[in-house]
Amino acid sequence: MRERWWGASGRRVPELAVEGDPAAPVGEALVLEDVGDLEQLREAFDEGLPIVVRASSPEAIKAALARPEVACVLVPADRADLLELDLTELTYGVGT
Repeated sequence: MRERWWGASGRRVPELAVEGDPAAPVGEALVLEDVGDLEQLREAFDEGLPIVVRASSPEAIKAALARPEVACVLVPADRADLLELDLTELTYGVGT
């Protein structure tokens, strides 16, 4: 399981989790529906606030994980299959 830093807390969390997973305590984080607002991402990151993004497609997951500010991406419980994505292949293509 790949992990990322949980804001400035010094803890690490899974980079990809199902909504409601206690490993990603969203009550401590800024939770976003996408990564479109770069200013909001930067401000939260600069404050040390963990950033969680909800995603329900491979493309949305890829976009969120491309942002270094994002601590964790949450997928809906009915899309738990997204946890099995080959993130290397998704990012770099087949044959890597």
